[in-house]
Amino acid sequence: MRLILLGPPGAGKGTQAQRMVAKYGIPQLSTGDMLRAAVSAGTEVGKKAKAVMDAGELVSDSIVTAIVSDRIDQPDCAKGFILDGYPRTLVQADSVAAMLAAKGMELDMVIELVVDDKALVGRIVKRAADAKAAGEPVRRDDEPVVFDERLREYYKKTAPLIGYYYAKGKLRSLDGMADIEQVSAEIDSLVASI
Repeated sequence: MRLILLGPPGAGKGTQAQRMVAKYGIPQLSTGDMLRAAVSAGTEVGKKAKAVMDAGELVSDSIVTAIVSDRIDQPDCAKGFILDGYPRTLVQADSVAAMLAAKGMELDMVIELVVDDKALVGRIVKRAADAKAAGEPVRRDDEPVVFDERLREYYKKTAPLIGYYYAKGKLRSLDGMADIEQVSAEIDSLVASI
């Protein structure tokens, strides 16, 4: 089961991915986590990434795809994985497709969580308020100005993936505004069809 969860920031991708990890025993692959792990482990691709980061530059798509490639070769990905935060652009999507094809694999499904932008802002404000009430730090990306910028970036760079995966017959869209349990049940129904 090889999946991507797609949707704007605050749509509930992280919440649903964690539920899927627990239910299906497949890992959620975060490119940020994988990048840090590769650098820490000193792998070949990790050394390349470290050199780029030490120079103050952004890690290239080819390096990130190589890190994803190495990661999905690990035993815990044998039953599948959930890609989190990658691909974010059409170029990256092509890169992921080529990398998987070279391994004789392909994505099974891309699950889009469709949400209302105004409701998203409400969710983020609530998440920040809940964190403050619990005495926890508020995530920097939950600040309204930062969140607004992230939302604009999503629509500019990542939203085109909706059409890309739809054209490939991989996209399944769900109402991300439903409650957490209902969204989980709909995802389970989709996963059962793989």
